[in-house]
Amino acid sequence: MQAAPPATVPPAAPALPTGPALQQQAAPAAPPRLETLAPETVNAATYREHAEQDRGASALILKAQVLLDRANSSPGVIDGIYGDNVAKAIAAYETVLGLPVDGRLDPEVWTALGGDHARPVLVPYTITPEDVAGPFTPSIPGDFAQAAKLDQMGFTGPLEMFGERFHMDVKLLKALNPNADFSRAGETIIVADTQGRGLPGTKVVRIEADKARRQIRAYDDQDWLVVAYPATIGSSDNPSPSGTHTVDAIAPNPVYYYNPKNFLQGSNTKPLQLPPGPNNPVGTMWIDLSEPSYGIHGTPEPSRIDKTNSHGCIRLTNWDAEELSKLVIPKTTTVTFIDPAG
Repeated sequence: MQAAPPATVPPAAPALPTGPALQQQAAPAAPPRLETLAPETVNAATYREHAEQDRGASALILKAQVLLDRANSSPGVIDGIYGDNVAKAIAAYETVLGLPVDGRLDPEVWTALGGDHARPVLVPYTITPEDVAGPFTPSIPGDFAQAAKLDQMGFTGPLEMFGERFHMDVKLLKALNPNADFSRAGETIIVADTQGRGLPGTKVVRIEADKARRQIRAYDDQDWLVVAYPATIGSSDNPSPSGTHTVDAIAPNPVYYYNPKNFLQGSNTKPLQLPPGPNNPVGTMWIDLSEPSYGIHGTPEPSRIDKTNSHGCIRLTNWDAEELSKLVIPKTTTVTFIDPAG
């Protein structure tokens, strides 16, 4: 994904339409359910106006989500529903194209994504013995003291694993495969094909963490926008830092060090170490920042990105955090926190 240098782009994108605001303009009596999304219908979806006004599941929006993911403008979890994260992904892609930024799926965006002529976005996948071998962690305690006793905080099972591998909400994955046994090797399931052009050789030298937009945007050494991800960035109780900081180090599959001095979880008043895994509180990746105790990291709950608060850090889906970790340069890449206007 490439965009004109930020100097040629307005410093702040116009306010994007949100799901509820758009839904007030729509009037279907019963929103379509996920179960109505047949793979052949999704793959054959063509452009139509006002798709962002769809209530409930939408074949066109599902196709657009996969195409945005391929284009390095992440919509977060692919769920077939237009919402804020889809609007932000479209807005970033509009910036790339030099179009007016409104977060709506218009003909120009659709055509640039490949739209009507894109290869199938939903494809069959055959489960392998390695997929179901585990090890899994069927039950993840919510209490940190109990979680600290685990050997790992792995996926709860194959369903959750496939959801993350293919960037899909597990509800959508189940709806597309209503009779599938996700734990059986040899089973064929329908999944999202998010494989795009990739970013071979690309490195990011600066990142903007926009607190108001709840998105991070990363730029290369030519100041071209290369990736954009929805993000949870701090909260009113645990605000993120301000100013510019540097990426210090990268830690895949991190141990999570709980310190009650930073925040109190339940009745846990002593420091704890939680084992690594995708259900670890910081997910599968920690990108350490020069500001002590702050970083960019993954999450055990990808569907809640931008819908909950963080303890001051930048939270991404695990797959977005893993991709970003391959793009940053420790001791060089900067992260600038952009505070809301006013």
